Amino acid sequence: MSFYISDEQVDRLGSEIIANTQQAFPGVSGEQIALTWLVYDANAPIHTGGAISAPDFWRYQPRGFGHHDQRRIYPASIIKLFYLVAAQEWLEKGMANPSAEFDRALTDMVVDSSNDATSLVVDVLSGTNSGPTLPPEPFKTWQHQRNIVNRYYQSLGWPELADINVNQKPWGDGPYGREREFVGTLYNNRNMLTTAATARLFHSIVGGVAVSGDRSQSMLDLMQRDLKLAPPNPGEENQVEGFLAAGLPLNSRAYSKAGWTSQVRHDACYAVMPNRPASLLVVFTEGHAQERQLLPFIGQQWALALSKLSG
Repeated sequence: MSFYISDEQVDRLGSEIIANTQQAFPGVSGEQIALTWLVYDANAPIHTGGAISAPDFWRYQPRGFGHHDQRRIYPASIIKLFYLVAAQEWLEKGMANPSAEFDRALTDMVVDSSNDATSLVVDVLSGTNSGPTLPPEPFKTWQHQRNIVNRYYQSLGWPELADINVNQKPWGDGPYGREREFVGTLYNNRNMLTTAATARLFHSIVGGVAVSGDRSQSMLDLMQRDLKLAPPNPGEENQVEGFLAAGLPLNSRAYSKAGWTSQVRHDACYAVMPNRPASLLVVFTEGHAQERQLLPFIGQQWALALSKLSG
C-alpha cells in the first residue's frame, strides 16, 4: 500500500508531464525518467510543527502520481537527504554529540552538497572512517557498523524503503582503500534509492514528523533555495540552475536537494507556488546528465500541471 493515493486528474496531468518532456527532449526515453509527485490539497497536515503525531499524519494520504518510482537508481547526492534525517535522529536520541563542527558539516552537506562534509557526517553516524584496506575480521566489523543507517531505515517499516541501500560516502574521484573494497568489485554495493522512497522521506519532513517537529523544520530550512540567486560562474551547480526550481515562478518558495554525476541528474523539491497547491516532486534522470534544461523543463511542466489542478 502506497503512502499516496491515485487520482484520475493527477494521473492524467502526471502522464502529461512525462509525455511533454519526451516530446521536448526526443532522446529521453520513458525508462530514463523516474518520478514521484505529491499534491497537498487544502487542509493537508503539513508544517505541523509537531502538533500532529506520526501515526495520525500517516493516516493522511496525499494525491500522487508515480512513473517508474519503485526502480532502484544510483542517487548521487540525493543520498545526503537520508544522511541528514539520520543525523537528526542520532542527535535526538543522544547517539551523536552536538557540536559546531558537526552542524557545519550538516549545513555544507545540504546547502552546498559538499562531499567532504558528508564524509564527516557518515563517519559520525557509523563510527567508521575511511583508510587503507583492513584484515578480514576488522573489515567485517567495519562493514556492520557502516550499515547502521540501513538498519535505521529498515526499522521504520516503510515498504518504500525495503530495497534501498544507504551506506556509501559520495566521492569526487571515487573511493579508495577500504571504501573501494566495500562498494564491491562491480560497484554492486553502491547507494541505491527510488523516487518513491525519497518522496516519502521528504514528505515526512514537510509533515513535521521526521524525528520531531523542530528538527523537521530545521532540515527544511537547510533546503530552502533562493530562486533569484544566480550561480557565481556560468555552468556552476547551485541546486537551482539546471534543476527543478529553475522552472518555477520566481515568487515561489522552494526547498530541495539535488544530485548529479556524469551519468545522472536528479532533484527532490518541495514548492509553494502562487495560486497553486503546495506540492512535492522527486525526479531521477539517467543518461542525460549534461542536459541542463531537462529538469527545469520538468519544473515548468510541474508548475503548469498544478495550475490546472482542481481539488
